[in-house]
Amino acid sequence: MPVKSFPDISTPLKDQKPISIFWFRRDLRIEDNTALTKALDSNIPVLPIFIFDSHILNELPKDDARVAFIHRSILKIKDSLKAHGSDILCLYGDPKSVWLELISKFKVAKVYTNKDYEPYAIARDKEIAELLGKKDITFNSFKDQVIFEEDEILKSNQEPYTVFTPYKNKWLTKFQEANPIEPKNPKLNNLYKANYTTMSLEDIGFTKSEIEVKDFNLSRLHLYGDKRDFPYADITSYLSTHLRFGTIGIRQIISRIDKSNAVFLSELIWREFFMQILFHYPKVVTENFRSKYDNIKWRNNKQEFLLWCQGKTGYPMVDAGMRQLNTTGFMHNRVRMITAGFLCKHLLIDWRWGESYFAEKLLDYELSSNNGNWQWAAGTGCDAAPYFRIFNPLSQQQKFDKDYKYVRKWIPEFDTFEYPDPIVEHKFARERALAAYKSGIEA
Repeated sequence: MPVKSFPDISTPLKDQKPISIFWFRRDLRIEDNTALTKALDSNIPVLPIFIFDSHILNELPKDDARVAFIHRSILKIKDSLKAHGSDILCLYGDPKSVWLELISKFKVAKVYTNKDYEPYAIARDKEIAELLGKKDITFNSFKDQVIFEEDEILKSNQEPYTVFTPYKNKWLTKFQEANPIEPKNPKLNNLYKANYTTMSLEDIGFTKSEIEVKDFNLSRLHLYGDKRDFPYADITSYLSTHLRFGTIGIRQIISRIDKSNAVFLSELIWREFFMQILFHYPKVVTENFRSKYDNIKWRNNKQEFLLWCQGKTGYPMVDAGMRQLNTTGFMHNRVRMITAGFLCKHLLIDWRWGESYFAEKLLDYELSSNNGNWQWAAGTGCDAAPYFRIFNPLSQQQKFDKDYKYVRKWIPEFDTFEYPDPIVEHKFARERALAAYKSGIEA
């Protein structure tokens, strides 16, 4: 695939000098960016780039709010670099084609980037590293989006953990033993002098979305432990999307939160737990982590799945959550568990259907966490809820939204005859699910 709208960068005299390239990916910030700092500490001018990867973008709706957020974040980076006489070079296409174009235009000595642990990213980086290696260009990658990566928290026999609590305990022990994690700001005096026209959303085939990514808010995290399960209270940081795309780094977050906030810190550890599960067990992308559940007979009723997607199941907490997701690209964490459990257990619809829908809609979609949480809800994953643990959406409603404030916020017709009756009765659905799971395990 040709590189789309490659800017005119032909300045022969200047480009005869060696440069380094820093490749932005899931780290859309200048502050406390490990690979960028390493690049700027060298004695070669650094050109920052971003590649709009056509392999990824071709799978997305044209008004995807995440693409708009990435584009907006790049413009902020551009403004920061402009103040230092530099710029970010934005490109579109297949990464291999982009890199072939880059090394034909520049005398590239080194490439710096931060590691990504998802299967596609691992394969992509391997291909690019091999391509550059043939040209004697070093490909340097660094840990940045996690505190501890896949081979740093292991059992005594050097095998990965598949149960969260012992992983968390080892994580915390190592964290307390490590040197204090202080965010570092790069020296911006070694940038390649440049001025580029940045592609618009329309240039890459996208349009502005009606959904906006909220700014993160750390001011209410002291209430998180007590209030996090009550969706109407909205005691959430909205950090997840920013963490997903790296507009704030994990070290910056941990340095700014109260270390006694064990509940919130635990959520950050869950993220790293699922990331190392995906790294060590990539089969989970399409398969059950626990193969003993492979014989479950999912009903996969398309009409019921559509009602679930639309938030019209007749179960208020489920419907409010789905409507919040469809409207805002976000869903409260407690409600995510309720809606996912309902789809898998009450409707007996394959978790992969729900996981795929969330992947399309969630602003903070991250493959490892989305997959891990869906398999947890279905009972098929590592350290998952046992299959016989089936949330009652009505009792969950009474416990976490007893005044129906969250429900009424998202379901305006809730108190009218327009709101549908439940599509399935809870006791019947529970017994049906138990029988299906038991039969699948024994098959």
